[in-house]
Amino acid sequence: MSRINLDGGEIGIIRALGYSGTAMPGCELKGRVGRMSDDDLAESLKTMVTLGYISATPDLDDVKDLDSTSFAVNTGYAKALQEAIDPPKEPVKRVRRQ
Repeated sequence: MSRINLDGGEIGIIRALGYSGTAMPGCELKGRVGRMSDDDLAESLKTMVTLGYISATPDLDDVKDLDSTSFAVNTGYAKALQEAIDPPKEPVKRVRRQ
């Protein structure tokens, strides 16, 4: 799997949805994302649906469909998305003193 690169808006969307795969209505997602305009939100969602990172039921065709569409993180990408947002810290290598 290739490395996932997300911008700030996409990170906000993923964090708002959570990694569990539970569907969230678009009207609730708009409230959780905050200061993002409806056009920007719809564009980011369309991009992530196209890439397969999230699913939309029914399909998001236009900004006016945003409130009536449910979104969920694709559980197949959940771990990779979580690592892209919060990379795991490298373990501390202990050196033995002599």
